[in-house]
Amino acid sequence: MSPTTPSRTASTTPDRVRLRQMLNKVPEVTLYFWIIKILATTVGETAADYLNTNLNFGLTNTTYVVGALLLIVLGFQFRLRKYVPGVYWLAVVLISVVGTLITDNLTDNFGVALTTSTIIFAIALAATFGAWYASERTLSIHTIYTTRREAFYWLTILFTFALGTAAGDLVAEKLALGYAVSVGIFAGAIALVTVAHLRFKLGAILAFWIAYILTRPLGASIGDLLSQPRDAGGWGLGTTVTSVIFLGTILTVVSFLTVTKADRIEGREGDALPAT
Repeated sequence: MSPTTPSRTASTTPDRVRLRQMLNKVPEVTLYFWIIKILATTVGETAADYLNTNLNFGLTNTTYVVGALLLIVLGFQFRLRKYVPGVYWLAVVLISVVGTLITDNLTDNFGVALTTSTIIFAIALAATFGAWYASERTLSIHTIYTTRREAFYWLTILFTFALGTAAGDLVAEKLALGYAVSVGIFAGAIALVTVAHLRFKLGAILAFWIAYILTRPLGASIGDLLSQPRDAGGWGLGTTVTSVIFLGTILTVVSFLTVTKADRIEGREGDALPAT
C-alpha cells in the first residue's frame, strides 16, 4: 500500500467514533453534571413532600401521578437518538421524586423499617449492577448507546435514588444525627471518594457510581435541612420555597447547557472511542 493512500481503518474509524458518540444518551460528567444532580436530588425530597402534604395528594396518589409522568418522559428519552439536556434532566428530577416516594411508601404505608429498606435497595442496586456488567461487560456511562444499556442505566438510577432516600433518612432521623450533620457526613464521604480517585487511583467508573449514590442522601439531607421547621432541626424555608428555588436553578443551568452544549460528549474533535 502506498504511504499516500489512506488505509481503510484510518478512514472509517473516525466515522465509527462519531456514530457511537452521537448515540450516547447521557451527558459528560462535568461540574455542571454534579451541580444539577445534587439540585435534582434535593427537589426529589422536597417536591415529594410538597405534593404529598401541601397539596394533600397523599402518598398513593402522588406516586401514581409522578410515576405516570416519569413513564411518559422516559418514553421520549428512549426514543431520542442522542442526549437532549431538557428531556434527560426532567427524567432525572422525576425519577428522583419517584425514588423518594417508593421509600416513603414502604416506610409510611407498609411499616418497613428504614434499616430494612436500606438493605433491600442496596441488594437491588448490587443485583442491577451485576446484571448490567454480566450483559454488557461495562458499567461506563460513556457507552449508553443501546436500548438495553439505557434500560440498565435508568433502573440503576432509580435504585440509587431509593437507596439514597432510605440511607439519608436513616442517618438523619433514625440515628437522630440531624440534617446538618447528615449533610456533613455525606459531603465528606463524597470528598473522600474524590481524593481516592485523584490521588490513590480509584477507578473512574467505581468512583463515579459511589459518588452518584452518595449524592442522593446528600441532596435529601440538604432538602430536609432547608425545608423542615426550625424546631425539627431545619431552616424553616418550607417545601414550596425550597422546591421553587432549586427547580429554578436547575432550569437555568439546563438552559445554559442546551445553548452552550458544554456537557455534550458527541462530535468533539479528538475524542477517543468509548471503552466497551
